[in-house]
Amino acid sequence: MRTQFIESNTRGTANFGWLNANFSFSFGNYYNSDRMQFGMLRVLNDDTIAGGTGFGTHGHANMEIITIPLEGGLEHRDSMGNEGVIRFGEVQVMSAGSGVEHSEMNASKEERAKTLQLWIFPSRENATPRYDQKSFDIENQINTFVNIVSPNDMNDGNALWVYQKTFLHLGIFERNTTSNYTVIIPKNGVYLFLIEGEIQINNQVLKARDAMGITDFENFEIEIITKSKILLVEVPMN
Repeated sequence: MRTQFIESNTRGTANFGWLNANFSFSFGNYYNSDRMQFGMLRVLNDDTIAGGTGFGTHGHANMEIITIPLEGGLEHRDSMGNEGVIRFGEVQVMSAGSGVEHSEMNASKEERAKTLQLWIFPSRENATPRYDQKSFDIENQINTFVNIVSPNDMNDGNALWVYQKTFLHLGIFERNTTSNYTVIIPKNGVYLFLIEGEIQINNQVLKARDAMGITDFENFEIEIITKSKILLVEVPMN
């Protein structure tokens, strides 16, 4: 097993007043040749959006875009005619495919919103754009990873799907417990992002917003030091 530890304070940052962003990979004005992507995972942005603000209408193509609200809500509108609000406990996917425009605005005029947004390169280009969202009861499934996204051809109907051999899992774990993860597709890697808490993997301690890239493994153990919320992203490495 090979691991790469990424400390939270080494991420790229941008603060525009209305948006305070942290970039796990090169994005916008942040460029780091050593942090371009992790396999097919191209973007993992950790955003705080001020009340009454947000991202105006903009376009995407040939990217699988996954949004996970951590606090507050986002109001979504797109050129496919979809509109609505996603909040904590819900996950949104958008296959940009041949091209789509959308906006993402804080649903509150006063309260901030916090989100994670991931971009994953698709295995199929120029697909018809699509949108979906789903609620997941993560808080009542303690000490287990809940599958929130899986591939379009390996989906049991309980998770959202994308055009890539990727699996996203969210889990909340109590202190002084352990969890094991076994790779689903051999040769895939895992990018683990610790949303909250403190854990240990392979003798490396991770704290809130730290991450670890893990490759060349069949399974690994996570030691939970304090109550933790973990995002696991299994992706093809090429």
